[in-house]
Amino acid sequence: MVSSDAHSHGRLHAAPHHHHHSFPPIDDYAFLSDCESTCLIARNGSVEWMCIPRPDSPSVFGAILDRSAGHFRIGPYGQNVPAARRYLPGGLIVETTWQTETGWLIVRDALVLGPWHNVEQRSRSHRRTPTDWDAEHILLRTVKCVNGTVELEMSCEPAFDYHRGAAHWEYTGKVYEEASATCKSSSPGDHPTLRLTTNMKIGLEGREARARTRMVEGDNVFVALSWSHMPAPQTFDEAADKMWQTAKCWREWITIGRFPDHKWRGYLQRSALALKGLTYAPTGALLAASTTSLPETPGGERNWDYRYAWVRDSTFALWGLYSLGLDREANDFFSFIYDVSSAEDGNHHPLQVMYGVGGEQTLVESELHHLSGYDGARPVRIGNGAYDQVQHDIWGTILDSVYLHVKSRERVPETLWPMLKRQVEEAVKHWRLPDRGIWEVRGEPQHFTSSKIMCWVALDRGAKLADQQGETSYAQQWSELADEIKEDILEHGVDARGVLTQRYGSDSLDASLLLAPLLRFLPADDPRIRATVLAIADELTEGGLVLRYRVETTDDGLSGKEGTFTICSFWLVSALVEIGELDRAKRLCDRLLGFASPLKLYAEEIDPDSGRHLGNFPQAFTHLALINAVVHVIRAEEAAAGGFQPAHNTV
Repeated sequence: MVSSDAHSHGRLHAAPHHHHHSFPPIDDYAFLSDCESTCLIARNGSVEWMCIPRPDSPSVFGAILDRSAGHFRIGPYGQNVPAARRYLPGGLIVETTWQTETGWLIVRDALVLGPWHNVEQRSRSHRRTPTDWDAEHILLRTVKCVNGTVELEMSCEPAFDYHRGAAHWEYTGKVYEEASATCKSSSPGDHPTLRLTTNMKIGLEGREARARTRMVEGDNVFVALSWSHMPAPQTFDEAADKMWQTAKCWREWITIGRFPDHKWRGYLQRSALALKGLTYAPTGALLAASTTSLPETPGGERNWDYRYAWVRDSTFALWGLYSLGLDREANDFFSFIYDVSSAEDGNHHPLQVMYGVGGEQTLVESELHHLSGYDGARPVRIGNGAYDQVQHDIWGTILDSVYLHVKSRERVPETLWPMLKRQVEEAVKHWRLPDRGIWEVRGEPQHFTSSKIMCWVALDRGAKLADQQGETSYAQQWSELADEIKEDILEHGVDARGVLTQRYGSDSLDASLLLAPLLRFLPADDPRIRATVLAIADELTEGGLVLRYRVETTDDGLSGKEGTFTICSFWLVSALVEIGELDRAKRLCDRLLGFASPLKLYAEEIDPDSGRHLGNFPQAFTHLALINAVVHVIRAEEAAAGGFQPAHNTV
């Protein structure tokens, strides 16, 4: 999502400079998830982004988009920079170590997972097969004083409905151990009730619930913020047990994966965990990112809502998880696709570019003018107007993923075959028409070469799947059409230098053509593949990092420049490996890994001059491309021992 899009061509808003210090850098945030909700926590211990009960619900903490739009901080009084911060290995639990002049504290934060709890009645939100564990709808924060004495403070100031609804606090416990916040302006049931439970004494001051305590070595504090009927822990021991259960759930998941014994293993694990954290367990949907409107250009207007499931991103993400042996998520995602493309009345819906995480088809885009935006970047958008765009690459991406999925199983699931057949038929019907392309440009539709390649993929993989299904006449028909599409592309989508171009009849370059060797459109030793990869590496880069395209030669309907798309740089690593440029690929991969956030996470773009992360965060697309690139390099290094195995071998 790669949304390069804007319906409004509003002027660029200059970022007010006096704000600058008050917004943490995007890559400074820690990401937590329980596969139903997500949140981002700044380095100073403040939760600055959280939407409940779903990741695309209105925010209750939104300080990342406006400093007054809600936060939930816990940490030493008067101190903002911790001594260290890390994820506990193998999961999404963040540990922050604080050193003050008088002592040391360790804070742990997690969105709680526990054993499956819908045992009295079936879950109303779950459509997928239940697993052994489930979200408990509790954000849990535990604090231990490990040395000296430290004054701890807690401040919880929710701002419901993207800061449009005021919070009303009241005590709901016996004394001061529990308070609940409701949204004043809404009718009951519109917004969740937040329950704060702690072994500190809560004070209520207007919109804010506060607590302060002096901790000495050996003291333990917990604070639980919950929003469902699940009971919050009442004691520190119960809280510690919930932390342990959560760590256990994550470790059980990550242990299924196959991670090479290599210095880059940590990046692969972190990326796999980020992708898992961006899944929405009840339906199997996969979010593009957990945020909205983090800017692609500092202070600019390229600000989009990515809290939705893009068919393209999700299917690419499955590539990444497959490479690591984590394929169970694919089953759930294909069930989600089956759900959204089936209709009750027996008529089938054509696949859309993207869906809500519950399968919603209409994602009306609007602007929140009352929010300042991250570091002054406006407008802040919710919803995404690209949902009804025509993009011809989604049929190919879904068929490629299913083909990978089925190869290991030798058969197409009965329920999927009719849906797949419809996707191939869509590609047959539309491949000659222009579209908006992989980058969702909001200019005029064009004959984008990468869209045509994806239509070829749809027919090529469709033919192979039909063959497995015993549908020989489809297999033959689709295979012949695949050849026809390939000829058309090689006639109109290649320039005089033998380089694949962005669109028919133009010499512009486009990073999406790095996918041509990865999708086996042409063999990696074809001179046109080599020419394309090297042209992009040499001419479509800034500071060695890859741009999607040159904005001056592409009508994307927007003003302003953009950063380099990190996914494209990782694609270049994979493509360089494919054409035998292993040393160059390794150097680039090393450099890209060096841009990772302190917690090994990535936003969508990197500014090549400053190295700062731009765009929504964490970005599924970037993490899956990282996995693919790193696995490509590692397998090529091992090839000396016994033949190179590409990260997804669709031959």
